[in-house]
Amino acid sequence: MKEEFDFESIKNKALEQLKSGKSLLGKDGAFAPLLESILNAALEGEMDVHMDADERSSGNRRNGYTPKQVQTPLGEVTVHTPRDRESTFEPEFIKKRERILADGVADRIIGLYALGNSTREISDWMEENLGNRVSAETISSITDRVLPEIQAWRSRPLENVYAIVWMDAIHYKVMDEKNRPVTRAIYNIIGINSDGYKDLLGMYISKSEGANFWLSCLSDIQSRGVKDILIACTDNLTGFSDAIKSVFPETTVQSCIVHQIRNSIKYVASKNQKTFMKDLKLVYQAVSKEQAEVELDNLELKWGEDYPIVIKSWRDNWEKLSAYFQYSDGIRKMIYTTNTVEGYHRQIRKVTKNKGVFTNDTALEKLVYLAYRNIRKKWTMPLANWGKTAQQLAILYPERFKLF
Repeated sequence: MKEEFDFESIKNKALEQLKSGKSLLGKDGAFAPLLESILNAALEGEMDVHMDADERSSGNRRNGYTPKQVQTPLGEVTVHTPRDRESTFEPEFIKKRERILADGVADRIIGLYALGNSTREISDWMEENLGNRVSAETISSITDRVLPEIQAWRSRPLENVYAIVWMDAIHYKVMDEKNRPVTRAIYNIIGINSDGYKDLLGMYISKSEGANFWLSCLSDIQSRGVKDILIACTDNLTGFSDAIKSVFPETTVQSCIVHQIRNSIKYVASKNQKTFMKDLKLVYQAVSKEQAEVELDNLELKWGEDYPIVIKSWRDNWEKLSAYFQYSDGIRKMIYTTNTVEGYHRQIRKVTKNKGVFTNDTALEKLVYLAYRNIRKKWTMPLANWGKTAQQLAILYPERFKLF
């Protein structure tokens, strides 16, 4: 296996590539053979240390080499790992089954994956920059490095009190155990802590969206330290409010006004929609709950006969829809809609938009978590005017929300 290394040839090749503007990296670059020689020499040195007098006296002997391709910052190289007859040699410099020499290469692959690049696009980048392609299996193995981080993140302790949380689900297609595409819901809980900073408290994958699963999500954040939530903003999912109240009984639940409007307008004839929306705005944009109830009565008088189901929906859900009226304008703007979590979902979809169907739940979880990891880098400042908002909450909830 050992061959005399021609340093003079490598030097001349490097000079020639420098003069011509060609890259010294990659499979055709001058540096890859030099690195390959150094790595193989290092493995030989490790085997020499392992095969000491005691090892030889026990009857152990060298037993050839095992070649393998290793990804490095200078491109793919072939190393020849020495073997011994008793298979007791455990190299440290390039461990058995190790295919990525430098964490920088793995980190780059994970970074590309986190931006939504396909395995083909990542392989193209590897070939262009390092002179070789990597298989989908190798990329999956590399990105699996983030799984222990996800597990630690999911079990991390949370703060005692969150001023506001927004909860909503985002849906994807995933191949199931029988290789059929099925729907998966990712439940996300975004919270604002007492200092005004945003955080994703939990991310949970389920087969479908339902109040019962939301109950398990809320129980999880409770087990991780959350004792109280002042205001919870949700969509209009049946049973959602009851699920929240069963875990956090003092929480004020505000159903999303925007969701309610969308659901309402679907049942209004197109010729009436413009006028109906003008009248409906008087309800949800009223200055007080009392004024809103007057406008709701007026809405029913005018449109009740034509759209009784729409009016009934507003009546049945009124307590959850009108909770925001008890707060100042600044707080109302934050909680009347689930736009905060929906905005987060839009950022996630920018990364996942090219994925038609995920191969499994783990592949989905990895990519969504890595996308979140990039998004949270921007969550470095408290919400605008948080000091004023926090004081208002402290006045409303003196025993539950303390600033000092």
